[in-house]
Amino acid sequence: MSERLFHVAAAPFEAARRVAILPEGHRARRLHGHGFVARVRAEIPDGWAPFRGGEGDRLTQALGDCIAELDYRDLNEVLPIPTDENLARWVRQRLAVPGLDSVGIQSTPHQGADLDGRDHVHVWRRFRFEAAHHLPRVAADHPCGRLHGHGFEVILHADQDLAGHDMGPDFDRLEALWVPLHEALHQRYLNEIPGLENPTSEMLARWLWDRVRPELPALSCVSVYETATAGCHFDGRHFRIWKEQRFESAVRRVHAPADDPRHGWHGHSYLLRLHLTAPLDEVHGWTIDYGDVKALFAPIYRQLDHHPLNDLPHLDEAAPGHLVSWLREACAAALPQLDRIDLYETPGCGALLCWGDLGPNLPL
Repeated sequence: MSERLFHVAAAPFEAARRVAILPEGHRARRLHGHGFVARVRAEIPDGWAPFRGGEGDRLTQALGDCIAELDYRDLNEVLPIPTDENLARWVRQRLAVPGLDSVGIQSTPHQGADLDGRDHVHVWRRFRFEAAHHLPRVAADHPCGRLHGHGFEVILHADQDLAGHDMGPDFDRLEALWVPLHEALHQRYLNEIPGLENPTSEMLARWLWDRVRPELPALSCVSVYETATAGCHFDGRHFRIWKEQRFESAVRRVHAPADDPRHGWHGHSYLLRLHLTAPLDEVHGWTIDYGDVKALFAPIYRQLDHHPLNDLPHLDEAAPGHLVSWLREACAAALPQLDRIDLYETPGCGALLCWGDLGPNLPL
């Protein structure tokens, strides 16, 4: 699959709304408010930004200017039916950005909708449960072989063609489907649940898929966070894991004008997310061990953390769009299963390089 480079941006806004198309008595028919986040992904052409390496900053500014009209507003004065999906449409119609690929609205930390250019929407809802487990098939000295526990998080994603419609599967529908699953999983020892005798992230994602998909044909993916920094997607056919790393680094935009503050040294707390796709290891019940990913990436991580990124070898610009390409080359030998890299300078703002399936977005 060909490589695609996206710049991504996010911007918050505070607003009130009523969603009158919901059933009588639904709480969201009353005036209420949210701390929304708008998110965009675009394949920015050369020359759109004022200088090389400034693509992400210009995209972030354009998004902020676009949603300023929504901030501290009654959204029903802007849109008759201000669902997350319709808000995403509103932003897409007004955002003057070339190569726009998707627009998302995250109405709470636990739910949102991502709209693509074909008017397909991914509606998602995040849930949490607390449970214990151990992995019975790992080596004797592997820490996951010991009984331990996690605060697991699960995201149910539903995909629907919304041409001519105002909303896809209701968040309440996703929540109703989750209720019996929460009862089965919360405060349990997962190894004792039939079908989860080897409860890896992959096996848990597949277990959930098998129970939700018959009830929700629009289900497109199940995402399982085993920890805050690692998890797995399952779309009914393929598994893909991700592993996050954070690093603190200095940077300068060498192509910015000399009087621009970005031309001088400044810094960020970066979030890096590595996505890897591989066949399922039927013995271990996983695709790749998260610990192995971290260990294999460690030599590269040491070049990034607490260093000036402009000093990396063979890198003439340290903006996110250039760094992700550098990272792909640096990781190629150690992590051949890698097929997507997300890099954020600030929450939701950065670049994404993908040479596999894009897969679903993860919430901020």
